[in-house]
Amino acid sequence: MRNKEEIVYREKDKSGINTAKVLIEALPYIQRLSDTKIVIKLGGNTILDEGLKNNFAKDVVLLKQVGLHPIVVHGGGPQINTHLKKAGIDSEFANGIRITDKKSIDVIEMVLGGLVNKDIVNAITSHGGKAVGLSGKDGGLIRAKKMMGQGEFKDIDYKYTGMVQSIDPSVVSLLDETSFIPVIAPIGIGDDYETYNINADIVAGKIAHILQAGKYLILTDTSGILDEKGNLIQSINAKKVKGLIQNDIITGGMLPKVESALEAVSSGVENVQIIDGTVDHAILLELFTDEGIGTMIRRQ
Repeated sequence: MRNKEEIVYREKDKSGINTAKVLIEALPYIQRLSDTKIVIKLGGNTILDEGLKNNFAKDVVLLKQVGLHPIVVHGGGPQINTHLKKAGIDSEFANGIRITDKKSIDVIEMVLGGLVNKDIVNAITSHGGKAVGLSGKDGGLIRAKKMMGQGEFKDIDYKYTGMVQSIDPSVVSLLDETSFIPVIAPIGIGDDYETYNINADIVAGKIAHILQAGKYLILTDTSGILDEKGNLIQSINAKKVKGLIQNDIITGGMLPKVESALEAVSSGVENVQIIDGTVDHAILLELFTDEGIGTMIRRQ
């Protein structure tokens, strides 16, 4: 009969072997992705959970330390809703996009550019990274224009909800090249010098395009794209994604994420992954394991 010390030793030994296997599996992916720009869109739901937020921060710091170039673009929908409610302002959406009135934009800029952005920066810094928070207004990063409704939503007035008119990535590139991790809030400035709230998925996709990122990850609170039966689609090309949109299988909040992904792959990004940000270390599982997680959207 084995004694207690022998059992404990064997369990530790197995744990060490498993750790070694994980590292060996990750190594070729780390080598392949070395010096690659990776745009990561972080949803507001992930930030609400302290454990998930800290695991996200650890993952991003690790990416930087092994030679990748993470660029974070974040949302903040739940946080915005909370603060608008406190201010007595109702939240309104059309086609999955927030309608931003004059009273809302000041609150939204404070929440995204202040509270949420600095929370992410602090989390990354606390785990050994060097993060810098940016609003799209900083350095002329995001020039915006008013969003116009399309199709059945053509008569919707989105007010101070904007679209990306242009991206000047120079400030992002400067930070990235000097070992910092850019953390970007999706606020833009218009030619009229008005402030615009822009959907974070749209901003992240545009930045992935402009920077010609090797990878674009969209972290959400679902497992990925689901088919008509509710099953996860692990890999799909752009043409089939458009079919799912036309057949109303992809709707609501998933729609801007998928449209952002389609634009990115059509403009040169190799592929886009929509993954469940509520899974611990989702980024590492997607990038550095054989199976990955979520849905990969390919050009072809």
